Amino acid sequence: MTFPAIDILVPVWNNLFETRACLADILAHSSGARLIIVDNGSSRETELMLEEFSEPLGDQGLFIKSEKNIGLVAAINMGLARSDNEYTVIVRPHVTVRAGWLDALVNTANTTGAGIVSPLFNGSDAPDLPELAPGCSVMESCTVSFDTLLMRTEMRMVAGTFDDQLDGNEWCMKEYVRRVAAFGYRTCLTGLTRVSCARAQQFGSVQRRNEMIQNSRSAYVARWGIARHYCVYFGAEAEAGTLGDCISSILEGARQGHTFTLLLHRRQYSGFRKMGWNGLHTGIDLRQISVLMPQRDLQRKVATLRSASPDMLAVRGCPGIDFPGFDATITLDEMLSGIQLQTTSRGTKNQEEHE
Repeated sequence: MTFPAIDILVPVWNNLFETRACLADILAHSSGARLIIVDNGSSRETELMLEEFSEPLGDQGLFIKSEKNIGLVAAINMGLARSDNEYTVIVRPHVTVRAGWLDALVNTANTTGAGIVSPLFNGSDAPDLPELAPGCSVMESCTVSFDTLLMRTEMRMVAGTFDDQLDGNEWCMKEYVRRVAAFGYRTCLTGLTRVSCARAQQFGSVQRRNEMIQNSRSAYVARWGIARHYCVYFGAEAEAGTLGDCISSILEGARQGHTFTLLLHRRQYSGFRKMGWNGLHTGIDLRQISVLMPQRDLQRKVATLRSASPDMLAVRGCPGIDFPGFDATITLDEMLSGIQLQTTSRGTKNQEEHE
């Protein structure tokens, strides 16, 4: 394929041999891309290796040096500040890429228009990402990882870069995904490629990292609110074809970080799958209710869900139905009113205020 202009950003802190292998694999499997190496306060030995590696690259390489370890997120932002190509792909040094990896990420971004694209991972320290629905090669998701990540530069110009006051993992990434969604940019997982992860180096004490995670979670909740888990039941009579507007609103909620479990009778489940609603977002999970003794199966599924998610909110998806297994429920309108307070569509209040 003909690549658009792409930068590959690698933030490095020591781990010389693994880093050199990662960089060599990137060069071997990423023809035409520019390599941006950010040395995040590494030892002199690692620094010399990076300088030697970068020198022959000429215009296809850029070496940036921080005199001390400023943190993963700040180092990534330092590299992003020097990236002006159409896409930037972050790759951490414990990741091993392979042939076709970059094609898959770029193709997904081009065909979906997504602002962020993540591959799937395998290996000893693979990030815990959602599984794609059967038959789906690409799905929207709120859960991605710094380990390997494509970013659209146009999106960064609008939404900014990462908050380097947050942790270098879950909450910083959740905040950024939520922020870019407020400007209409989508985040996708692609199953068209997988990359391998070894164990990443950790900076700082376990106690300090745990404190950062807790502080980051609090900061996220203060900005965006608590992510809810909604369990929605439409009753036995609802027709899938009449629920399109409802599903659009649920997708909007999934883009805000909420999760939805939809309990569906057989005809509904079949209809949802025919319309592709099983592959809209990893935050939307379809569960089919058994044809044999459906009420008992519904109650069993509800009990399992409540055990795993005690704060889950039960939603009556259609007026006048009962929702077995719950003493307290909310209406669909009550759920949707909360979702609509924070839209993730282009032209939102957030975007207007930014402009």
